[in-house]
Formats: sequence, structure tokens, C-alpha cells
Amino acid sequence: MRIEYLGGDDPDIAVVGGIHGDEPCGPEAIERLLAMEPDVERPVALVIANERALAVEKRYVDEDLNRAFPGRKDATTHESRLAARLVEEIGHCRTLSLHSTQSYEGMFALVNDVSPYAREICPRLSVDAVVDVGPYDEGRLFQSIPTTVEIECGYQGSQQAADNAFQVAREFLGATGVLPSERLAPQTDLELFRLRRPIEKADAKSYQVYASNFERVIEGEPFAAADETEMVAEGPFYPVLLSPYGYEELFGYAAERVGTFTASSE
Repeated sequence: MRIEYLGGDDPDIAVVGGIHGDEPCGPEAIERLLAMEPDVERPVALVIANERALAVEKRYVDEDLNRAFPGRKDATTHESRLAARLVEEIGHCRTLSLHSTQSYEGMFALVNDVSPYAREICPRLSVDAVVDVGPYDEGRLFQSIPTTVEIECGYQGSQQAADNAFQVAREFLGATGVLPSERLAPQTDLELFRLRRPIEKADAKSYQVYASNFERVIEGEPFAAADETEMVAEGPFYPVLLSPYGYEELFGYAAERVGTFTASSE
């Protein structure tokens, strides 16, 4: 794990990239931030997390780091030891975690609670929606660092995802007073979704997805297929992180739209 400190070595703000080794957009954004040599008005930690997985361009070495928190220093897996170290280094920080996906071209935020912190930060970022992961936070960075906002920055490996990650990182640093000269996305109300259940996929040779993320699927509508077997919605839902091959055992998640994520004045 590589940590670069700007403005001092006791920050309460952090930007993390490279939680997954097949998502280079976060590390690229951090390298671009460092190349700016910015004048900062408060300390910040810039973290490239799973360098070993990044080196082999794999999601993880032993286990998914974003399912390994809080981790253990004496664990047998690389990612569990890494999780414990990451929490030790930035566990007290307000944190932005940069990711990419196989399911969505634009950007959206994931939070584990509709907290005042999330209401303060998310409307200042150039995201299309906010997703409350609800009970599906087991082992994620959220559990150990509750003041975390995850951003899905676009398609894995794309230049657009890297550009989006750089943009949203600068917006986050502007919103938290690290780079107050940065131009912020205007405060805006965002659609808020909550994950309701995982959508499992059967063992098959090939998978297809028909539905579009964040667009309502109605009851009785086919939305995906495993080989020749179509999956039909038993009730209406909004797909989130839905893709043929993004997860080993899931298509993604069924979510409900729970209203509008309104900017906080706190």
C-alpha cells in the first residue's frame, strides 16, 4: 500500500484508489493529483491500496479487499492484513473511495447511511444518483470507516473512468476544504435508491443483461438470461450494478427508489 501525505502527516481527509486491482481509475486519478503538486489548505492522505493486485491486474490476490474489513494484522490473507493496515492509517478520516464497474458508464455514489456527512458531500459531486447499500455492507470499507463515500466512476479500464475519478476526487477535495479553489459541482438534489436484494445468477456458460441500471423494470419483464434461461421480474425494481460478468455469483442488485437525496445545509 502506498500513502502520500499532502499538507502534513495527520490528515482527517483521505482519497483511496486501488481497492480492487482491476480498477485502475483510482490510482490514475491519485497520480494525476500528485503531479499537480497542489497547494492544500488542510492535510490529506492519498492512498493506492492494493498494489499487489494492481501489479497483476486482478481484482484481488487472496480475497476481495472490499469484503475483508476490518481485517486482522495477523490474518493469513493479504487483503485481510491490508484492510487492518488501511483502517489503522485512515480510520478516522472522511474518505472518498474510487471504483469502477462493468455495469454503468456514468458516476454514482454508494453510502451506507443517509448521514449529514453524505448529504453534505454527495450533492457537490458530479454523480447521477446515490445508492444506500443498506444491509449489504458486510466487510466493506464502510464498516470500518463510516464516513466513507464510494464512487463508481465508469467502465473498468476506460479513459473516461480515469477522467471521472480525477474530476470527482478534485470535487471532493474542494468540498472538504483541501482544495478550496477547485470548482465544485453545484449542490443539487439527487435520486436516492436503496439496495433491496441481490440478484443471483445460476451457473451457466454465458450471461446477458437486457435491463439498464437505474431504469425501472416492471413485473413480468425479462431483464437477464443465463444461457437460454431468461430471468423475469417477479415484481418491479430498479437495477443497480447489474451486468453479465461484474460479479462471480450475482448479476447485481434489485433496488427501490426511496426518494430524493436533498443537499444538507449542515
